[in-house]
Amino acid sequence: MTAFAVNAALLLIDLQAGIHHPRLGRRNNPEAELRMGELLAAWRHSARPVVHVRHLSRSVDSVFWPGQSGCEFQPAFTPLASETLFDKHVPDAFANSGLERWLHTRGIHQLVIAGVITNNSVESTARSAGNLGFDVVVVEDACFTFDLHDLQGRLWPAEDVHALSLANLALDYARISRTEQVLAGSTLAGGR
Repeated sequence: MTAFAVNAALLLIDLQAGIHHPRLGRRNNPEAELRMGELLAAWRHSARPVVHVRHLSRSVDSVFWPGQSGCEFQPAFTPLASETLFDKHVPDAFANSGLERWLHTRGIHQLVIAGVITNNSVESTARSAGNLGFDVVVVEDACFTFDLHDLQGRLWPAEDVHALSLANLALDYARISRTEQVLAGSTLAGGR
């Protein structure tokens, strides 16, 4: 069980309306948004820092192209005025965003990461966080991904893509946990 600092930050990645577009295909973890909501409620209740990461795509055919509804936050994950928002244009939330500096300035060393897509923005961000020396926990049941074709055309189910991405992260970059473990081990109800 992990003990979390009073300033451990929750990073919620790409919880935008476009992630539900049918063209993205079949996904895993159908209850991931419920788990993300539980984490968000606990972090807000304990007054710990919440960081929302929004993807603003540079590709006009992206579900996250700025100026269209897919780019908007899902209503349940709309940032509060007291919460922090970072925009990104690539999968890694640390790339050219100021996130690392923001965390260091506030003495934040622990990150709990949830969001989408497990093998894309979640994995990229968690890898950078681990490489930068942060204590990182990725919440496996509060992330999801989609079925994926490899370069030989083989279809990999979202469950396998998700599991392999988490296995990659567990090698050197992050600890993998479940929502109930994070909530039980964090004494979040105690606040600051």
